[in-house]
Amino acid sequence: MKHLTAIVLIALLPLGAEAQRIHAFLSSGLTVSQIEGDELKGFKQLGYSGGVGAIAALDANRRWGLSVEALFSQRGARSSKDPRYSLYYFNVRSSYVEIPLLVHWQDPWGGMLFGAGLSYGRLIEQPNGRVGNVDTLGFMPDTNDKAFLSRDLSVVADLRFTIWRGLQMSIRWQYSLLPIKRDWVFNKYNGYYVDANGDRHNRWITHTNDCYNHSLTVKLIYQF
Repeated sequence: MKHLTAIVLIALLPLGAEAQRIHAFLSSGLTVSQIEGDELKGFKQLGYSGGVGAIAALDANRRWGLSVEALFSQRGARSSKDPRYSLYYFNVRSSYVEIPLLVHWQDPWGGMLFGAGLSYGRLIEQPNGRVGNVDTLGFMPDTNDKAFLSRDLSVVADLRFTIWRGLQMSIRWQYSLLPIKRDWVFNKYNGYYVDANGDRHNRWITHTNDCYNHSLTVKLIYQF
């Protein structure tokens, strides 16, 4: 994390020199997330997001700014064990180191700071948790293949507002542009058939999905 902090500050030094203004900040908060493509719905997985960053003004009026961050973040998905509310039981969470790069615009009337940009994430911990069926026959992903890809490139939209002096609150939406997992196999029970010998066999329908991270994060930011 120390090396990432240095990269953040060095990247913004030229902008800070031009605008004669650069601010470092710390952030810490919680993320609710889901995985698009897992056939489940709802932002039910809770994780942590926090790190360091710096923001520099791009114009004399400080209406426009550019920020870079180094973050540790957790994302994943979760579903109920009750078959009335879920196709299958799912409770996994992954850990990333992220570098978001955002352009910001300061609202001159309400004091809101709007941001948009991209974030590059590197997976540092594969999904850990449980995947299981909610009944003996139903719908299941391939549990022998839970490994996710090592990188995540996502689009980011951010809203910040000041609570008191240097203390701010951030609300951030984030969605993967590239799959975090390709061709995950899902199997659905489709009844059974009886062969010529009178033996019964289950029938399954198989399809594959690409998966994407989708998250909402609320953080407190202290800007120096």
